[in-house]
Amino acid sequence: MKFSIRHCPSSPASISPYRVVDEQGGEIPLLNQFLDAQRARGLSLRSLRAYAYDALHFARWWFPLSPRPFAEMDESALFDYLRYQRDHQPQPTPQTIYHRLSVLRCLYRFHHGREIPTRAGLGPTRLPRSPFGYGGPRRAAAGLGLKRPRHLIVPLSADEVSRFWSSFHTSRDLSLIALMLFDGLRSQEALAIQLEDLRLGQAQLRVHGKGNKQRILPLPPDTIRALENYLRMERPLTNSSHLFVSLKGPRRGQPMTPAGLRSLFRHHRRQTKILSAHPHRFRHTFGADMVRAGISLPALMRLMGHAHIHTTMLYVQLSPQDVWTEFHRALEHRAQLPPQQS
Repeated sequence: MKFSIRHCPSSPASISPYRVVDEQGGEIPLLNQFLDAQRARGLSLRSLRAYAYDALHFARWWFPLSPRPFAEMDESALFDYLRYQRDHQPQPTPQTIYHRLSVLRCLYRFHHGREIPTRAGLGPTRLPRSPFGYGGPRRAAAGLGLKRPRHLIVPLSADEVSRFWSSFHTSRDLSLIALMLFDGLRSQEALAIQLEDLRLGQAQLRVHGKGNKQRILPLPPDTIRALENYLRMERPLTNSSHLFVSLKGPRRGQPMTPAGLRSLFRHHRRQTKILSAHPHRFRHTFGADMVRAGISLPALMRLMGHAHIHTTMLYVQLSPQDVWTEFHRALEHRAQLPPQQS
């Protein structure tokens, strides 16, 4: 049996536009009811799409395996699913495996109101079900645990930023880079900016972050100049309310898409030979630069729109480049010290 994702962009606001369907186009209620619940509770479309593809991957493994009902899922089956992912190519990253298993645990809690049982059948205490299948605070699941990958923040060097920056020639593209580098915006946040979010007179920008959370960010003078040049000289006449639109081609005047942004960065990576210059790497560079400049962690947390301080704490960890810089500085300092008297 073959499964796929069907995208229905005209779906009502309470229904997931991403549907898991079989080869006849029939829906899979087990998965789509779960996706509808995530949509109803306000999950972003980008996150919803990731949930749908994780659910699709599980469906392609689980349903051809046996006619076992999903209620019989236990830690033993979860381990088989983990081993299946490890043994098949292309090899998924640890982050991908971790996310798939997390979505699967959420799926089980949604339908059965408890954690996936252990091999002995003695799972954590059953929780009262909420309308979405979740309870209040719960005990951690027993049994199989997957080591969560440790993130290391590796910012771009000043030389890499300078070379990449110099390869752009339009004010629109320079504005995009500036918002990621000097304000730490995620690529989706930059593309979602509306004209009404700009407050150039107050040197401020309203940003719509993850979970529809809004934050107000200050705009540095260089970013304001790039934005003013873009709005005054480059932005086509259009009815679009989005700040960033396509400058040429059949989509001229229409909102810039994530695919368009990826294509833009891919072109400039080839041109500059800076293969690590991805949009999110500029956000990482902003966070690392702010920490080096001595900003407080609560302030950086607000600027970057983090929900938890432990995410901001990742920027305190030294990157390999920082370690080598400190190492050579220490060697230079040591060489300048007077010899010790014996």
